[in-house]
Amino acid sequence: MRKTEKPLLPSSFGDRLLKTFATSGQLCVGMDPSVEQLKQWGLAETAAGAEQFCIQIIDNCVGEIGLLKPQVSFFEQFGSEGFAALERVLIRATEAGLIVIADAKRGDIGSTMDGYARAWLSTEGPFVADAVTVSPYLGAESLDPTIAFASSNSKGVFILAATSNPEAKVLQSSISDNQRSVASNVSSYAAGFNKESIGSVGLVIGAQANLIDMAIDPKKLIHTPILAPGFGAQGAKLSNARSIFGDLAEVTIFSVSRSVAGESPVGLRERVQSAKAELEIGLSR
Repeated sequence: MRKTEKPLLPSSFGDRLLKTFATSGQLCVGMDPSVEQLKQWGLAETAAGAEQFCIQIIDNCVGEIGLLKPQVSFFEQFGSEGFAALERVLIRATEAGLIVIADAKRGDIGSTMDGYARAWLSTEGPFVADAVTVSPYLGAESLDPTIAFASSNSKGVFILAATSNPEAKVLQSSISDNQRSVASNVSSYAAGFNKESIGSVGLVIGAQANLIDMAIDPKKLIHTPILAPGFGAQGAKLSNARSIFGDLAEVTIFSVSRSVAGESPVGLRERVQSAKAELEIGLSR
């Protein structure tokens, strides 16, 4: 299939993120073509339907925001046709000038993780993305080679740290041998890569996660980009962005999906604009 022409990338993913924050804001729209969402839009429950869904989101986000987050599982559910559709969607978003964060949550060790890295973080790989979400639960340090590979290709990673789902708290707030929580250890690991300005190794911290319960110190994350799902249909309000994240709001990507997608494509651009305006209010407070 046709590959997108490789852009001239700045020195790091963090640099691109800062530029996007300055020019297009901090709102990220998630592309989640679940079967339920496709039904709502009256689209075929197929790879082609998922692709059509995403194309409409991309086209209505151009000129409004600078960040997109496709959920990989909703393409994987359609097998090889779904992955082929995802490749085309990623190319379209990249050629539109949007930063793409692939929500794939990959995590493994050794050569297995090397394969994932080459798929998602290579300039020659099949999936054209600026960053990918990864899991640290085979040991955060098992991600060292992946992070080095991402950095060499001017790409970024976002490591799961403190997610909003209630099942996560038992694991992520557990105390390890060094008397810190699992989430705190993961956060410190990521922060160690980000020495000045905003770095390229980020964290996934849900909007409804309690940083105190997770023993995460925000002061240590001022240079660490945060990907924050959980806004909109999941309950958190963009108008409360700063009250939720405090000083970390400056380095946070605020992600919304279902509330922007809505029940039909009618009014899609207006919903993007509304979410962006709500976030601006939330960050000004």
